[in-house]
Amino acid sequence: MNITHNVSDLVSRIKNASLAKRRETLIPLSKMNRKILELLVKEGYIDEVKSEGKENKSLLVRIKYEKRLPIINGINVLSKPSLRLHKNVKEISDLARRGKHTIVVSTSQGIMTGSDTRKKKIGGEVLFEIW
Repeated sequence: MNITHNVSDLVSRIKNASLAKRRETLIPLSKMNRKILELLVKEGYIDEVKSEGKENKSLLVRIKYEKRLPIINGINVLSKPSLRLHKNVKEISDLARRGKHTIVVSTSQGIMTGSDTRKKKIGGEVLFEIW
C-alpha cells in the first residue's frame, strides 16, 4: 500500500475508529505517527499506543472513551500534500483561540500543540485540529 500523506491516513483511521465506536485501531509505524500519537496520549485523546505485529511494523492505538462515548468528537486535516499550511506563532495563536480544540503543529523542535508553540514562540506546519 502506497500512502501519499501519512498524517491524513493517521487522522482518518482514528476518526473512523471513533465514529464506529471501536476501542482499537492499527496505524502504520513511522516516526511522525509515533510522535503525533504520543502527543495525543499526553493531551488525553487516546489511552495508549503499543507496537504491534511482526517486527513491530504497526502501532495499536486504544481510543479513549468516557461513559461509552469517544473523547474524540472530530478531526480536521489542515495541511494537505497539495497545500501545506505554514503559520508563524501569531497566526497559530489566532487559530487556537477559535474554539475548544487542539491544534497539532510540526515545528523545527518536533511535534507539539498550538499552545506549546505559543509558549516557545515558534511557528511551523499546522497538521490538523482535534476536538
